[in-house]
Amino acid sequence: MSQDPDTAVRYDVNGDVAVLTIDFPPVNALGAAMKEGMVRRMQQASDDPAVKAIVVIGDNDRFVAGADIREFGKPPRGPTLLEVQDRLEFSDKPVVCAI
Repeated sequence: MSQDPDTAVRYDVNGDVAVLTIDFPPVNALGAAMKEGMVRRMQQASDDPAVKAIVVIGDNDRFVAGADIREFGKPPRGPTLLEVQDRLEFSDKPVVCAI
């Protein structure tokens, strides 16, 4: 099952906080769509002048379960995990992961 990166990580703003919700069923695995969605949403939050901080949460009572086993044995696609981590770690705005 493939999912659109734009739905794998949702973007909402509450006051001056961007809320990035990982919604990549069934377990919010680190699949290509989820990683691409996270990169896009981090960029969106970075570009939004109204946003002062970013919170990352997981939907479906899960944060991130780990590697996406549906992609095992296939060529890598999308951003690497390191690229996603760099976006979170080196953001120009504070990032909190609510696990």
